Amino acid sequence: MAIFNDKAFDNHTHLLFCNHPETQLKAIIAVHNTNRGPALGGCRLWPYASEQEAIHDVLRLSRGMTYKHAMANLPFGGGKSVIIGDPQKIKSEALFKAFAHFVEKLNGLYIAAEDVNINVEDMETVLTQTRHVVGTRTGGSGDPSPATAWGVYHSIKSAVAYKYNRDSLKGLKILIQGVGHVGQYLAHFLYKEGAQLFISDINQHNLNKLTQEIEAQIIEPARVPTFECDIFAPCALGGIFNDVTIEMLKAPIIVGAANNQLEEERHGDLLRQKGILYAPDYVVNAGGVINVSYEFSAYNKEKVFNHIAEIGHTLTEVFTQADKMNISTNRAANLIAEAR
Repeated sequence: MAIFNDKAFDNHTHLLFCNHPETQLKAIIAVHNTNRGPALGGCRLWPYASEQEAIHDVLRLSRGMTYKHAMANLPFGGGKSVIIGDPQKIKSEALFKAFAHFVEKLNGLYIAAEDVNINVEDMETVLTQTRHVVGTRTGGSGDPSPATAWGVYHSIKSAVAYKYNRDSLKGLKILIQGVGHVGQYLAHFLYKEGAQLFISDINQHNLNKLTQEIEAQIIEPARVPTFECDIFAPCALGGIFNDVTIEMLKAPIIVGAANNQLEEERHGDLLRQKGILYAPDYVVNAGGVINVSYEFSAYNKEKVFNHIAEIGHTLTEVFTQADKMNISTNRAANLIAEAR
């Protein structure tokens, strides 16, 4: 099993394997970098096909959090955790209490939050065993999804302004891939501004719920890579842009909340060569961590959302730097983050 030689390892400082047979807990906590402060990142529950796949994913996600916090000017390092299993089968209060005990043992080196298949109620359970958790209702700010979506919305506005020199999204065809919590909030923000929405998800319940609330056309998952639209907003899982899918893309702008959208850094180069404006994901989806960062002081929602809106300005800086240096936007963002 490759760990140190995994291409996503990138000098991680800690990798903790957590096992609690009584609750079926098999989890991995990764800490990438703590130069800016304690590692903060969500916990993801997913039925990984193998342990190696879980290790690779948590390493990629953890590293991404380091860069995300640097770009958002937050006093945190990069960390992430994953729990291996089917959320329909292993979720329980005991499972999250067991996970919390491992978080507590790290004594604040890692601060947990919610991610895919984990909600505020689960984090409330974690909070009963450790204070090293954010995004709870008790003393926290609750579900960070609206904040994340607000950041994606302003990122889309920034990309449209940069590429098309227009402020309004009215009439633009926008495809959202993945309409879970973040995707649903994003859809409402875009619909309110008059965008023409297309949505795709493997979860039919999510699609049915959203189409009852707003006007949106459902697109089959297989059609997503080749769908012609003005903006493609990937808000599901990562690794979707690779040698095969990039050749299929017909959207001139990519801005979405999904983590690690590029299978490899070089795929950002391919997007640039194809003339597609790609908004680096860890810049775009920083709204959630900006939101929970305010839990460490007096939380003020208006102040938080104003801060999140500044993500659009950061993206403009990234786009400008990329054009100035004639490099991909992801490489330009990396240079800025590494300097910070």
